[in-house]
Amino acid sequence: MVAAAVSAALVAPTANAAEPVRFATFNASLNRVAEGELLADLSTPDDEQARKVAEVVQRARPDVLLLNEFDYVEGNAAVDAFRTNYLARGQRGADPIDYPYAYTAPVNTGVPSGMDLDKDGAIGGPGDAHGFGVFPGQYGMVVLSKYPIGQARTFQQFRWADMPGARLPDDPATPEPADWFTPEELAQVRLSSKSHWDLPIDVGGRTVHFLTSHPTPPAFDGPEKRNVLRNQDEIRFWADYVTPKRGDYIYDDEGERGGLRPGARFVVAGDQNSDPLDGDSNGIRQLLHAPRVIDPRPGSVGAIEASLAQGGANGSHRGSPYFDTGDFNDEKPGNLRIDYVLPSAPLIPLRSGVFWPTSGEELSRLNDASDHHLVWVDLRA
Repeated sequence: MVAAAVSAALVAPTANAAEPVRFATFNASLNRVAEGELLADLSTPDDEQARKVAEVVQRARPDVLLLNEFDYVEGNAAVDAFRTNYLARGQRGADPIDYPYAYTAPVNTGVPSGMDLDKDGAIGGPGDAHGFGVFPGQYGMVVLSKYPIGQARTFQQFRWADMPGARLPDDPATPEPADWFTPEELAQVRLSSKSHWDLPIDVGGRTVHFLTSHPTPPAFDGPEKRNVLRNQDEIRFWADYVTPKRGDYIYDDEGERGGLRPGARFVVAGDQNSDPLDGDSNGIRQLLHAPRVIDPRPGSVGAIEASLAQGGANGSHRGSPYFDTGDFNDEKPGNLRIDYVLPSAPLIPLRSGVFWPTSGEELSRLNDASDHHLVWVDLRA
């Protein structure tokens, strides 16, 4: 049973419109504590973690891939270094993989707001940035593709308060509701902790919108719960975007308004930091229940084994460990399903999986590449 699951995960489709197209997401934890450090690490082929991340990608062989937690470097230098020094080199017997198309852009993490958003009495630092980060671009995003990427729509600057019914945080020390932020702050506070991107991928003449994001973790909060609430609204953004008429309020960074065109094919992907049943935010249900969204329910035997072996909070979870994608602290929150690849009808999911080898498999040496595991879905476009 285990061998069959692993062999299925390693069967790769070809970049031909008549064949299945493999979409994937992977929070690769290629973030560093200082600006410029990731580029320095990727400038040689010797970084051990980057080699493991590259090998995971080479073993899973997605055609279109979102990498979360990849520090943004202006000019694509870090992306090019990763492609050249790691993906283009076969890692420990894996075949090299080529992505002729790539997209990355600025994100909100580490961008100073000039405001005391975390209410600690001082202005500056990661808690006061538009998205939590030590420097601009930390925890960024990259999309790699074997298919052409069209003109992106980005939503980095969309204001949280412009979402109708926004779940704005409340200062429990005051009687007024939803008043954690001052009116002046609300005029500037952004919804996306990193960014939301709509990337049209040309798959054999058909456009598939790759909707990518990385909502903030619903943790590290005080009683105002601003990260929990922001996580839920960041997820809701895509649910509204793909639902006809519900996304009319949305505007992109160029000022164009409206959501996705009705009937357009799309795939929502990313580390959503939300489990349907367990953990501190179940906001992903908004997206799982959105019109035309299909949940292929990818899973792995490796996740079941890890849950049983690690115990702790895993024993009280309501959800099946088969679907877990994140390997976290055993006491809290335990392992969770937080990474998603969600296609829309009329795309047809053929197979799906989570790259999480069991301890008895040789590839289990890759399980510590990140605290997340790559999720993939094969689609008939």
